[in-house]
Amino acid sequence: MKISTRTRYGLRTLLEIATSEKKSGVFQKDIARSQDLSNKYLDQIIHALKTAKLISNAKGKKSGYILTRQPSEITVFDIHSAFEPGICIIECLSGHYDCDRRGGCLAVNFWGNLNVKINDYFKSVTLEDIIKKRIEFPEVLLHPGHRSSQI
Repeated sequence: MKISTRTRYGLRTLLEIATSEKKSGVFQKDIARSQDLSNKYLDQIIHALKTAKLISNAKGKKSGYILTRQPSEITVFDIHSAFEPGICIIECLSGHYDCDRRGGCLAVNFWGNLNVKINDYFKSVTLEDIIKKRIEFPEVLLHPGHRSSQI
């Protein structure tokens, strides 16, 4: 499973807005500069986040973007859902895929359970969790070439 760049940049954009102390909001040009994104691509990200009602324009002239909810109320799943219809790690779980092996596939339960765990994880992590660094990063993942019997 690969998370789209739109979801990744959407998360970075919301973190940028959430950590800003500006009452007038964060300007798109400032987000683009600090996150090293083109304004054109950021336009698409901002549009999707506004459509999903995760951000809005701050009131007043020359205002930037603000969150529509507290960081503790916005999950990674909310952000992902602004860009993708759902999380589905393999096609046969999507419901739009016809598989000849569906009735006798022994692996489908494994993939289905993994899909549920990923969905649950995305729903359990908020912007506030990320900002306050409540998310643990397993040491083994810091060294990609390292193999562990724990994985």
